[in-house]
Amino acid sequence: MTTSTLPAGRARPTFADPSEIDAFVERLRRFERGELDAEGWRAYRVARGAYSQRQDGVHMLRVKIPQGLADAAQLRALADVAARFSRGFGHVTTRQNLQLHFVCPADLEPALRRLAEAGLTTAGAGGNTVRNVVTCPLAGVSADEVFDPTPYAEAATRHFLRHPLANALPRKLKIAFEGCATDHVATPIHDLGFRAAVREVAGRTIRGFRVTAAGGTSSLCTSGLVLVDFLPAADVLALAEAVVRIFHARGDRVNKARNRLKFLVRDLGEAAFRELVQAELIRVQAEGAPRLPFDPERPPEERAPALARPQAPAPAEIARRVTAAPARGPGLPPEVVPLLEAPLAALDAFRRTNVRAQRQAGFEVVTVAAPQGDLTAAQLEVLADLALAHGDGTVRLAPGGQLHLRWVPRAEVPALYAGLAAAGLVRAAGTADDIVSCPGAEACRLAVTSPRTVARFAERQLRDRLGRDALAEAAFPVHASGCPNGCSQHHLAAVGLQGSARRLGERTIPQYFVLVGGSVGETGATFGRLAAKIPARRVPDALARLVALWRAERAPGEAPGPFLARALDRARAVLAPLEELALADARAEDFVEPGSDEVFRPEVGDGECAA
Repeated sequence: MTTSTLPAGRARPTFADPSEIDAFVERLRRFERGELDAEGWRAYRVARGAYSQRQDGVHMLRVKIPQGLADAAQLRALADVAARFSRGFGHVTTRQNLQLHFVCPADLEPALRRLAEAGLTTAGAGGNTVRNVVTCPLAGVSADEVFDPTPYAEAATRHFLRHPLANALPRKLKIAFEGCATDHVATPIHDLGFRAAVREVAGRTIRGFRVTAAGGTSSLCTSGLVLVDFLPAADVLALAEAVVRIFHARGDRVNKARNRLKFLVRDLGEAAFRELVQAELIRVQAEGAPRLPFDPERPPEERAPALARPQAPAPAEIARRVTAAPARGPGLPPEVVPLLEAPLAALDAFRRTNVRAQRQAGFEVVTVAAPQGDLTAAQLEVLADLALAHGDGTVRLAPGGQLHLRWVPRAEVPALYAGLAAAGLVRAAGTADDIVSCPGAEACRLAVTSPRTVARFAERQLRDRLGRDALAEAAFPVHASGCPNGCSQHHLAAVGLQGSARRLGERTIPQYFVLVGGSVGETGATFGRLAAKIPARRVPDALARLVALWRAERAPGEAPGPFLARALDRARAVLAPLEELALADARAEDFVEPGSDEVFRPEVGDGECAA
């Protein structure tokens, strides 16, 4: 097993363990021979990232990308697995994972082994485990960063990766690290959220974290409570260990609907929970607290890459590659539209929405907004080439299906833009026509609708009606989920779309709950509130009206989320005419999801997140 050495100078040992794959295959064989029942096999594979889909006989495979950091070799491995064992494309999630769908049981072993060759694992990517530890995608290069939390987050990842308690919890537990003034990973909705902070102690500046706990979305949206106002950085693993022990011992293992940490805190009370954590932390420290593998005050630092880099493929060659290997079904494959010889105005617009300066002079971060979070195998390969040629050889996955290429010399942005345009990857990031979407009913057992289809439909309509310039003038987050669980984090978006169904006579139409006003700020998370229930075909109209309302009535500099939170009544008023649909007025297209020609028949099964 090789160790990945990042071009930025930070060695990163593998996260994979071949013996785990051997054990996985042995369990699979036992299940196939009838020696292991379906429930036992389900609990085992889900904790290792293999979920069954609503289609019989195939799996979704979730690959952890710790801290969202993937090097070129790992991008190529993901591309290879997507091409050989999935549909030729993967889906970037809001938690820095990459999901591959329609993987046959016979292909699980070779897929896992190919990923392991590149240092990647699926262990702890699902089930009742400490999940992927997410980290600010701008960590190490942000201009407003307190300090880079990446080394601390990676230490937490490795501490819990094969931890006996962390892999046998009552329910999943999620951890996030943020170092910037802006919370890019929404720490308040995590079970443990670490925000970088510093303090002066005896004339020295000490690193630490403000820690929140017991946040979450879905059935009970909760902004995490402040567990510790300032935790010395040296105690990060000890505190996390204490919380994991408490949750393992006291979490509800009977009622799966009430076995997240937020329910335990609600039952105990915040004060009692804090006392429990403090007492357990003392026990952990007395037993010999887990230590960071570096000096907490002098962690490894990210450095600029060497100047000698390979040449990027020519745009014409990139366009040939991404069109020669199209993604395939079942389901909705991503559209790949290469753009060659883009006008200068398009580059200027791209700079406004997708390029930001690093704190290191002369370098830029370039954001790639993958449509609905989907990237084809060929696009993943191209991103590996472009990251090596123009950046530091890595990408950082970000919430919203985005990726960041870092350490791009300012003078090379036009060349990188040309390469991304040829790959069909220059959409404006974070705008109302860059809708974040989960895969939904295309594969998920819990989903009611297929939000990728409505997202693509709405994006086209918005571009036609409002124009790209109006949409790209400022960020306007729109997130769509196929059910209430919020894999797209739609509760936190300025506009959140939640898939549902409506009876119309004896028939059923797809519809979306429109939640408005979500955001994350200094005081925690603000969750979107219901403004309307809109037939799916009218989602573009709803979005156009909300964008127009914000543009017309916002205060100077006011972001869409806070504006819509205070203007809830106005939002409800502009959406109200879109809610009504009588059977006599319904058209044939109302009874199908946008982008589909099949009659809408919602089928919701048992999910496997709590297997």
